[in-house]
Amino acid sequence: MSISADKTLDAKGLACPMPIVKTKKMINDLKPGQVIEVQATDKGSTADLKAWAESTGNQYLGTITEGEVLKHYLRKASDDELTNDSPHPHTASLEDVLTKMQGNEAIAILDVRESAEYAFGHIPNAKSIPLGELEDRLGELNPDEDVYVICRSGSRSDLAAKKMAEKGFKKPINVVSGMKEWTGPTETSVEK
Repeated sequence: MSISADKTLDAKGLACPMPIVKTKKMINDLKPGQVIEVQATDKGSTADLKAWAESTGNQYLGTITEGEVLKHYLRKASDDELTNDSPHPHTASLEDVLTKMQGNEAIAILDVRESAEYAFGHIPNAKSIPLGELEDRLGELNPDEDVYVICRSGSRSDLAAKKMAEKGFKKPINVVSGMKEWTGPTETSVEK
């Protein structure tokens, strides 16, 4: 069975957050009920688009894999289905996190990038839970402590912080700018 889409977006070769940025822009041009096909090669795009759609009220329909290309299907919601797409209110800068680490403060850092991204470089002692697994693994985190949530750019971590707040976490904090601009200590977990 072939799936028809009203619009097709080529996001192949783009990394987070660009597939979401381009999807957001194109979905604004659709009429409610229309479907967009987003073609991507970024393995994290499935979890990203699914979480973005959920956070905005648009509908993630599913993903079909054709070779290296992931074809994501999303349906534009009507105005009464849409939810507030404002950023998570609690944020911290990379400098804030680095200052806390240098002051030997015990802080909980949650890295919501894909496991391969985490393996090649992450903040020491950061816990890895990819965004797509977050809901199933929330029990691994303490809902009463401040949790600094980081990804590559601040986009997935924003979605994760919102999700955690919805699930009763007292203060999830989105670390803006993300790992792409992190200048503090990192470690890898790649076998050499």
